[in-house]
Amino acid sequence: MSTEIEYTEDGIAYKRIEDHPGRPTIIFLHDSLGCIETWGDFPERLGELSECNVLIYDRPGYGRSRPMDERDKDYLEVQADLLCELMEVWGIDDAVLYGHSDGGSIALITGSKYPSKISGILTEGAHVFVEDVAVDGVKDTAELYRTTELKSKLKRYHGDKTEEMFRAWAETWTAEWFRDWDIEDHLPSINCPVLVIQGGEDGYGTITQVEKIVEGTSGPSSRLIVPGAGHTPHEETQDIVLETSSKFMIRVTDD
Repeated sequence: MSTEIEYTEDGIAYKRIEDHPGRPTIIFLHDSLGCIETWGDFPERLGELSECNVLIYDRPGYGRSRPMDERDKDYLEVQADLLCELMEVWGIDDAVLYGHSDGGSIALITGSKYPSKISGILTEGAHVFVEDVAVDGVKDTAELYRTTELKSKLKRYHGDKTEEMFRAWAETWTAEWFRDWDIEDHLPSINCPVLVIQGGEDGYGTITQVEKIVEGTSGPSSRLIVPGAGHTPHEETQDIVLETSSKFMIRVTDD
């Protein structure tokens, strides 16, 4: 098993674990403040349980990747297009996507725009439209960034990119011009199986996000609402998420 960080020619950091030759690859897409390291051992454990290969990467502006691209309202769609390009670089023709928060939204857009490349999607705390609870949650986190050790903790992962990364996220999600952001029109084009995971106490989104995804996608969909969990069920209640996710993966990859 390789745990070395590698880089594309365009400066994208990634880690690839290929313990299961001939089996599908799960690509993990981190959240708004995350990176390869913040996933912990979750990707490796899911890969082992589902007998799949694993690829984790840092989007531009995060972790060890190159600086952030200019951000506008369509920044998540831009990242979906980049993922498609990266799959070409990595030689991956067909993948299952596991996306957390922003990563979940990117996974859904990717599945909509590039259906032949995606055989399954797992989302965790994904958004398809902006809710007041999300805006309030971002504002609360911005206050923690100013008044607690959150900034120094993030700096351990993102280094001198931390300030730009955090500001881009906080300013985008609290801006008036972003309030009408919506990707629900992408959902009917998603025909692959989808598992929608959300914590029952998610501070950034309500169950309406889950319902929109489950009802809006065209393929088979299911949900996992984890009682008592917040925005990061794969960390807070890892065993529960692993059990459901691995069963989903086995169904999708053995078809």
